[in-house]
Amino acid sequence: MSYRIAVIGAGQMGSGIAQVAAQAGHDVLLNDRADEFVQRGLSVIKKNLARDVEKGRKSQAVADAVIARITPSTTIAHYDVDLAVEAATEHLDTKLALFRTLDAQTPARAILASNTSSISITMIAAATKRPEQCIGMHFMNPVPVMQLVEIIRGIATSQATYDFTHALAGQMGKTPVEVNDFPGFVSNRVLMPMINEAIYTLYEGVGSVEAIDTVMKLGMNHPMGPLTLADFIGLDTCLAIMNVLHEGFGDSKYRPCPLLKQYVAAGWLGKKSGRGFYRYDT
Repeated sequence: MSYRIAVIGAGQMGSGIAQVAAQAGHDVLLNDRADEFVQRGLSVIKKNLARDVEKGRKSQAVADAVIARITPSTTIAHYDVDLAVEAATEHLDTKLALFRTLDAQTPARAILASNTSSISITMIAAATKRPEQCIGMHFMNPVPVMQLVEIIRGIATSQATYDFTHALAGQMGKTPVEVNDFPGFVSNRVLMPMINEAIYTLYEGVGSVEAIDTVMKLGMNHPMGPLTLADFIGLDTCLAIMNVLHEGFGDSKYRPCPLLKQYVAAGWLGKKSGRGFYRYDT
């Protein structure tokens, strides 16, 4: 069965979610604040699909059909959708405002999902009049490649909402895993303190950027070093998640490294800004 799905936020995560939803046969509204952001997201999707065609993983006709299922949008008004997935910046007030708007602008049947990587689903759902139809659907980055989706119930999430979301993730070719509604869930409660500790080892002069990443790649068999991964995720996102963990648990072990704060203040956000722990061509 195919559904109408709105994806709110056309950045790295949102464009990836839109792509896998369209690949699974669903009609997708890809929304962002300005058309330039939506078009940038569409260009990333087209580039991904062109690579698949070049490598023989898809035919051109299939790639064209995926793009045809995606409709650009810059306003959230009277969205006749079955599911809306919020993939905005990791900022509580932004998400609360979006969920209030989605609650008002989608039909009563629609499920409202958040791709948040750390913020309480219960708190987000409380901004709506349908908390039983709100859920966390945390995709991994890059979405078209990574298998996992964390499915997070809020305190009021209904079994029907969970069952629908779990089945939909599977139909999109993902492996859904249920986790509980605690700060950072499982993925980022484990990953982000490791990244933060790697930044501390740099801050304290224990090793260079290259040394830290090489130790973790060769010694721990990680596919990429933690500082490379932080650059890829975005240092602003890493800081936002560490702040959620620190505030949510009130435990000093989650305090963000001062060097991470400094890099974000400088605008050194990683790959997307051209500079983080490494330099990148922009």
